[in-house]
Amino acid sequence: MSASELATQVGLGSVLIMWFAVACRARPALRQAQQRGLWISVLAATVAITLFQPRIVELLTDAGTDVRTIALVRNLIGVLSAGLVLLFMVDSTRARRLHLSVVVGLAAAMGALLVLSLLQAVHSGESTPSVQGPADAGSAYWLILVVAHLVGDAVALTVCWSYSLRTADRDLVWSLRLFAVGSVFAVAFWGGYLWYLFGGTPAILPYLSLVIGVHGIIRAVSLLVPTATAAARTWTALRVTWRLWPLWRDLVVAVPQVALASPQQTRIQEVLRPRSPLALQAHRQTIETYDALLVLQQYSRPGAYEDARRHAQRAGVRDDRLAAAALAGALGQARRAKLVGASPSAARPLPGVEHGSAATLLTIARMWPSMTDALPCDSETVAARRP
Repeated sequence: MSASELATQVGLGSVLIMWFAVACRARPALRQAQQRGLWISVLAATVAITLFQPRIVELLTDAGTDVRTIALVRNLIGVLSAGLVLLFMVDSTRARRLHLSVVVGLAAAMGALLVLSLLQAVHSGESTPSVQGPADAGSAYWLILVVAHLVGDAVALTVCWSYSLRTADRDLVWSLRLFAVGSVFAVAFWGGYLWYLFGGTPAILPYLSLVIGVHGIIRAVSLLVPTATAAARTWTALRVTWRLWPLWRDLVVAVPQVALASPQQTRIQEVLRPRSPLALQAHRQTIETYDALLVLQQYSRPGAYEDARRHAQRAGVRDDRLAAAALAGALGQARRAKLVGASPSAARPLPGVEHGSAATLLTIARMWPSMTDALPCDSETVAARRP
């Protein structure tokens, strides 16, 4: 695969990912003033990078749009994106004068680009610029464009990395650092593009396209960090709910007073039609399972844990799962004793469940199907438990 083909594929991939990120984060970002500026700046960068892709430009030119117009719009939106990034950084300092200076500078830069482009169009006659080449040959035009981008990206790199070292919010740390890394690629792109415009070889263009494509992907990922974190939390809650459900269901049936809501018929219904947000449901089921476990310790007969451990050893359970298997067996015997009417006695704490962590309960749940009926619970055991 040639550099040009690779750059084209990466560029189209970056455009798709950036539009996906912008769409995913639109609703939460527009609701929060702190994220709104960053989202708008990434939206502007997405439009600019989209208009940089040769296939997109070809589609627009086939539809009758002039290449010079496409390039001008792309450059104006790109400068707007750089200016919005600066405003986003400046707003965090609460410096009104600096904010006003950036606004004035952004307006002046965009106005100058527009005027210079129109003047050059009058003098250039019928000449046609290349798809990814300059909108005009004016040095002032390109100096304004490149300097605007370099200043914006350099400030973004410095401020984002500096702020990422001061905050304890993991989502914010990753967002800022990824945005800073994206700025590094942007600086490399505009530095290389400046060299191409003032004497470089066209052979560098595919590599510059590759750089700006990678920049777009990283910027999109920086915007998607909160979404990725939320998705990871949802997946964790889903996994806990799914794996814990058989143990939770059996225990709350035996000790119904610990449950806020009775189990649904199947765990598929429990995860597909949750009666509360998945994270809350996973947390609630963990607490209810542990509460039921504490109650059932009053029905555990002496030596149940040791008997269950020996049973698990004879059954060939791995050494690292013996403790969980023993707990599952002892808990299964206590549950059945409770269900057949045994009287409670002084609680016999089972080893290893003092804090009732989700990880501990999940290890018990893993062994629950094979160990729940491992120990006998006959009428003699029940009679022995009655006063």
